[in-house]
Amino acid sequence: MNMDIIPSTPWRPGNERAWILVVEDSMVVRLYYRHLLEREGYGVDEAINGIEGLEKAFRTRFSLCIVDVNMPVMDGHRFLQALRHEPMTRVLPALVTTTQAGEGDRRAAMAAGANAYLVKPVPGELLTLQVAALLGRAAR
Repeated sequence: MNMDIIPSTPWRPGNERAWILVVEDSMVVRLYYRHLLEREGYGVDEAINGIEGLEKAFRTRFSLCIVDVNMPVMDGHRFLQALRHEPMTRVLPALVTTTQAGEGDRRAAMAAGANAYLVKPVPGELLTLQVAALLGRAAR
């Protein structure tokens, strides 16, 4: 992906396109999220683990990130903790999507820095509604 086309500021009302970083080790899930999000008009970039996600998040200002919990190299909790530690990404909205459905799992993700939590498999309409809510815009 050409990083030069990604805007330098997050999406806000009036900006034409929000850019979303999907941090997910499953190629199938990344492609599914990309399809749903691009259909709604969002720009999408991907990372296959938390380290790659941090590199991209620190280099580019995204509007939102969608994060898996169970990933190799760096898991979603450690990714969120690192994201929240840095001033430039501290307020970046983060949606966790995971197969971990327990209340303790949800609390751990929220404590790590998640703004919202969805259990996989995530229905497409629910994903796009949650993304729109986190961005403060009306869903299509």
